[in-house]
Amino acid sequence: QLVESGGGLVQPGGSLRLSCAAAGPTFSRYAVGWFRQAPGKEREFVAAVSRGGVSTDYADSVKGRFTISRDNAKNTVYLQMNSLKPEDTAVYYCNADLYSTYLALRAKSFDYWGQGTQVTVSA
Repeated sequence: QLVESGGGLVQPGGSLRLSCAAAGPTFSRYAVGWFRQAPGKEREFVAAVSRGGVSTDYADSVKGRFTISRDNAKNTVYLQMNSLKPEDTAVYYCNADLYSTYLALRAKSFDYWGQGTQVTVSA
């Protein structure tokens, strides 16, 4: 089970750090990704991190502004979001897969999603 937190209201140009906390001792065996869904749009890939946290993948729209990282000792994956734009407004979700590589997460279809955390970028 994954639980997202850290969302909120922030002004354009501001920053937020999202957290994705997992239960269970095998979290380090999962590749983890962040995804988002804006009102009226389909859910889209944002970023992914490999099991060991060394390798990352980003959507072009967030590259250079967002950073994904993980702390396997804390069973948590983070998404540091800087230079936020109004178009980043969305519900942000994390998800994980035991068998996929981190590069495959951007195209993977998941059956289950958590509640997500709302990020609103507005003046």
